[in-house]
Amino acid sequence: MKVVFLDSVHSILAERLTANGVNCIQANELPLSELPFILKDADGIVIRSQFRMDEEILKFAPQLKFIARSGAGMENIDEEYCAIREIVLFNAPEGNRNAVGEHTLGLLLSLLNKIHSGNQQVNSGHWNREQNRGVELDGKTIGIIGFGNNGSAFAKKLKGFDVSILAFDKYKSGFGTMEVQEIDNLERIFDECDVVSFHIPQTEETVYFANDEFFRAFKKPIFLLNVSRGSIVETKSLVRALQSGRVLGAGLDVLEYEKTSFESFFEKEIPSDFKFLVEAENVLITPHVAGWTNESYFQLSNVLADKIISKFF
Repeated sequence: MKVVFLDSVHSILAERLTANGVNCIQANELPLSELPFILKDADGIVIRSQFRMDEEILKFAPQLKFIARSGAGMENIDEEYCAIREIVLFNAPEGNRNAVGEHTLGLLLSLLNKIHSGNQQVNSGHWNREQNRGVELDGKTIGIIGFGNNGSAFAKKLKGFDVSILAFDKYKSGFGTMEVQEIDNLERIFDECDVVSFHIPQTEETVYFANDEFFRAFKKPIFLLNVSRGSIVETKSLVRALQSGRVLGAGLDVLEYEKTSFESFFEKEIPSDFKFLVEAENVLITPHVAGWTNESYFQLSNVLADKIISKFF
């Protein structure tokens, strides 16, 4: 079996596959012009987010058996086409869910206690205690939209706080616990929540899920967290909600402006709405790193190795 690595991932994946007799080819630095030659006899492909796995590329891999995505989202894979070709798809949300849960909690605590803005002010020579008076998490109602690996991991991190957790997942049921109230629609989230956190995939159904209508539906101002995909939140709607006070603060690890190569984000013209977010003291933005830890780097590849070996060996 030959497996081509089109993106760089932790070496444990290649090590474990090699131990099972797989010929692992590191092709992450090859020019695109060489893809037809390297993929013509590939049985597997390993990617992260840089490549769009659609017919245009997959036609060069006629004997392909699987694609392994080092991460949770599958939006850069044409799942319908892969189903027609009977190509098995693997992802690894189990590998970075703990990292995402911790990061989401970190965003929330920093927002409530103004840790990020207070630090910036001190670094600028200002000591403003009253301006940085915080809000306690205890007693708040947290709404989690999407209760898969990442949503449930965030709920687990909240267990040490005296909070109420409402969780909504359109495609999952029976997950309620003593700590988490499962709800079957968004009404209670709109009526009761102080904090709303998104943990849903990007699909045609979820793009701009958080729009003007969404923000207007809340009975009281909220703090918003998004660690899922940037296009879940319509930026211009979020800006309007922040300006009107409907959103008290936002913690964003993802932005709708992101492309497949995150590192080139600032090489293009920055939209005015993004400039507003960057300059707002009640907005905290991180560069799509919620699941990006030393531990998750290993776990993502190790989980993929488990799944591939279980399926094919």
